[in-house]
Amino acid sequence: MHTVALFGAGKIGEAITAMLASSGRYTVRVCDGDLARAKAVAQQWGSCEARQLTISDHSALKRVLQGCSLVMSALPFACNKAVASAAADAGVHYADLTEDVDTSHYIAGLAANSPLCFIPQCGIAPGFISIAAAHLARLFDQLDSLKMRVGALPIYPTNRLKYNLTWSTDGLINEYCNPCEVIQDGMLIKVPPLEGHENFSLDGDEYETFNTSGGLGTLCHSLNGKVRELNYKTIRYPGHRDLIAFLLTDLRFHDDRDALKRILERSLSTTRQDKCMILVEATGLDKGRFCQKTYASTVYNQAIAGHHFGAIQATTAAGICGVVDLLLEGALKGRRGLIKTEEIPLPDFLANEFGRIFRDEKALSGLS
Repeated sequence: MHTVALFGAGKIGEAITAMLASSGRYTVRVCDGDLARAKAVAQQWGSCEARQLTISDHSALKRVLQGCSLVMSALPFACNKAVASAAADAGVHYADLTEDVDTSHYIAGLAANSPLCFIPQCGIAPGFISIAAAHLARLFDQLDSLKMRVGALPIYPTNRLKYNLTWSTDGLINEYCNPCEVIQDGMLIKVPPLEGHENFSLDGDEYETFNTSGGLGTLCHSLNGKVRELNYKTIRYPGHRDLIAFLLTDLRFHDDRDALKRILERSLSTTRQDKCMILVEATGLDKGRFCQKTYASTVYNQAIAGHHFGAIQATTAAGICGVVDLLLEGALKGRRGLIKTEEIPLPDFLANEFGRIFRDEKALSGLS
């Protein structure tokens, strides 16, 4: 039985708690700035306890981590530097869901020469998408291009944005505002968010994609010099990108993200009736022939341990729970320092109790 600390009792934290506690192999210490919220999540499971969380108090963070093997951060990305520093000082492993590039670089610095393990960017994008993309990349003798597309979408969109809030509003705005790392013509560069607009159809439905920040995780740096083209784009229903660009650029909310957050959270409802679309397309030379290999899967909202969770909750929670379980119980046991998600073998992840949420035999067919 492992005792792990979970920082953040929001929508994703609730799903993480459900997965770990229902497995019978984990005791979860649910920690949040809102103690009542932490208790509401923890009391649903017999193997959980609730603790008050004060991010600004480094000593208090270390005390909360006493007796834990690992801390999982499901907090907004701005909190994760403090959490990772506390983990390093408390001597516990660390994993998070951040999409923020600067935060991940800071955590990589903590991981250098550390006897502990630090695994940032463990959700779906970044996270599982890098695991799947790296698997496809290894199938080629010479990789040419790698294109990654992910979207968390409401099944029943009704507003003009055709979007509902399904995860962190801070993270969403961060993705829409920050520069995006890509590889173009073999060069690692940064491109503006919301650009690179494309349209595509799938199963009779229309979608659009465009650049957003952070979804590649560390993959750009891992494959730099090994691929001609590498990029990540977010999937949305058509028209979403233009309205977001109007808000950020024309109305200048890019310079007032707090105000934009208040508007979005006031005006857009949440939903657990959603789906997560995952698409990776790779091209390159395989046994002397130029060919394409594609991984495409859609995960829908579902019940976990008798509780209904949205698709983005289930996939994000499964992403970090699967990686943590592989570290404490499986193929990653004994690793130290920084672990990049693209280093995790896709077969090991999909065989994991938590990673199986992503398993799609149709998506895996023909990949060899």
